[in-house]
Amino acid sequence: MKPQRVLGIIMAGGKGERLLPLTEVRSKPAVPFGGKYRIIDFVLSNFLNSNITSVYVLVQYRSQSLIEHLRKSWHMGGRLSHSFVSVVPPQMRAREGWYEGTADAVYQNLNLIDDWQPDVIAVFGADHVYRMDIRQMLDEHLDHDADATVAALPVPAKAATGFGILEADEHGRMIGFEEKPSAPKQMPGRPGYALSSMGNYLFKTKALVPILKRDASSPGTHDFGRNIVPELLEEHRVYVYNLEHNDIPGLRQYEEKGYWRDVGTLEAYWQSNMDLLGERPLFDLHNPAWPIFSSEYDGPMAMLVGTHVDQSMIGHGTRCVDADIQKSVIGRGVRIERGAQLKECVILDDVHIGAHARLRRVIADRGSCVPAHARIGFDPGLDGRKFHLSHSGLVVLPHPSSANAELLRRVS
Repeated sequence: MKPQRVLGIIMAGGKGERLLPLTEVRSKPAVPFGGKYRIIDFVLSNFLNSNITSVYVLVQYRSQSLIEHLRKSWHMGGRLSHSFVSVVPPQMRAREGWYEGTADAVYQNLNLIDDWQPDVIAVFGADHVYRMDIRQMLDEHLDHDADATVAALPVPAKAATGFGILEADEHGRMIGFEEKPSAPKQMPGRPGYALSSMGNYLFKTKALVPILKRDASSPGTHDFGRNIVPELLEEHRVYVYNLEHNDIPGLRQYEEKGYWRDVGTLEAYWQSNMDLLGERPLFDLHNPAWPIFSSEYDGPMAMLVGTHVDQSMIGHGTRCVDADIQKSVIGRGVRIERGAQLKECVILDDVHIGAHARLRRVIADRGSCVPAHARIGFDPGLDGRKFHLSHSGLVVLPHPSSANAELLRRVS
């Protein structure tokens, strides 16, 4: 079999409204995660580790933060024309206005496909936390001579109502698809579980392009899950790839095999950060065989003076004095003053936490300030009047430049 030209197209234009206020100043893929990364770093690292190095990133809403991150962190290839991570803002080639759906975004950039002439197009989302060897999915795609392959993961049926649910026969060929069903069909031989689409696809180029053109000519949502995959299913060979079958080198026995999280809500985002912590984390970032790449940081190592730290990660350039930090993710360049106490917090870069402040289940956006002696995360009534409070009681301190922060300053 001749080598396949694979082109990656990363869908990175999502608003991420359920992640507000973290997405008030940036798109969802640009949200910082795990102390030093952005969410988009996970899918890009999967492509790079899988030796797929020709990638276009389609951006849209509040994209400047993401563009700057990609410019600084993902410049590669030099004079090698087949190795690039290239940002593509909306070109409005087909019509004025924003993309009308994921399929419309690719349709409006068919010129990139025409120019590059790939055999296979990998359309992946930019807002999930996971590891995946895409080459293994590609091998199955080619072995089946598939026109499309959809990455999927078994999820508890009770929690599957918010996903696209797939059905596959014993050979892995897709035989059914429902978008966010109220009663998801359970997997044969695995009661209590449904097969959920991850929103990641491999397409044979000659099968995808005509359907994109046909979809663009009629009204609709122009979405891969709702429109393109069901139409392909009627007349093409569509297969399902189960992420649980993906073998990642260096994965430790205590990790969750097939770990994949849609961090689209504040609760999911916070919990995924907590999943990185402890002696046996569900998702261990310490894997040199499958690293997650991100931006470099020129600051010094973290400095801890008289500080107690347990089950936590502390970023470069952070300085803590006589503090108590438990089960928290602390970003880079953070200042934690004398006597401060943090528990189950996610603190992004350049936050200043004043002396003797107490924080519990707090997400602090970049550059935010916590006054000395503040108590946040202990009184929902007070927290709800002063900060953003999620339905589970997480307290979010907004970015200083956001409208939310300006409102809080006026209230204070």
